[in-house]
Amino acid sequence: MYVDLAGKTLSAAAFAACVCFAAPGAAQTFDPPQGCDGVLTVQSRSCLVIHTWTCEADAPGEQWMALFTDRGPYNVRKIDAEFQWLETHFADPPAIEQMQVPAPDPESISVLLAEDHDTYDFTITNDRGTPDERVRGYDSLTGESVVIDGEPLLRTEFAYEVTLPDGTVQYRGAGAQFLSERHRLFLLGLSWSQDTPDEVNDASPVEFIYPGEPGFFSARPKYDCGGVLSKAAR
Repeated sequence: MYVDLAGKTLSAAAFAACVCFAAPGAAQTFDPPQGCDGVLTVQSRSCLVIHTWTCEADAPGEQWMALFTDRGPYNVRKIDAEFQWLETHFADPPAIEQMQVPAPDPESISVLLAEDHDTYDFTITNDRGTPDERVRGYDSLTGESVVIDGEPLLRTEFAYEVTLPDGTVQYRGAGAQFLSERHRLFLLGLSWSQDTPDEVNDASPVEFIYPGEPGFFSARPKYDCGGVLSKAAR
């Protein structure tokens, strides 16, 4: 479902503070921190652009995703090879979320690809002083595939529920996304609240841009931009 300075890779917090989370409009592009290599840029609908990179100091299979809206950086997330949300750094207001590991039922791209269906159950903690959030849901492959800008993708469906420790339901979401087997990434597509299913947001990918190509690691989204923070980002 659709992220130390002395010698090696910047810590996530340092990266968020001094590279990605600069003032909106301060730069047209950005570079991954020292010891990291940019992998992919995805320009999407709903005025979103996503960048991914890998770092020498991280465990095998781990990678980073940065999400930008037309107002600038929204978040940076570290994921593993199964797309578990290990840690997420938000820009405005600044905040950090971390996944409690091991999870009771971790999200798994491997299980999804092998069985066409995967469930998950994990808890997110944060430094905002607000209650932990438990996320439970599923991803399913529809059996359909699509090629967008030359990139082969699998179509997925998902639904999930976020609850607080006292059982209060915080949010119930659903949608249809895309899975890249090549990059082991979920990419945004259609999404909606289960309470208002007629209000559908489309953040489907439009362009896939690789190192050396024009627009790689551009800080500015291109499609459907109108000065309003994307619903998909929220």
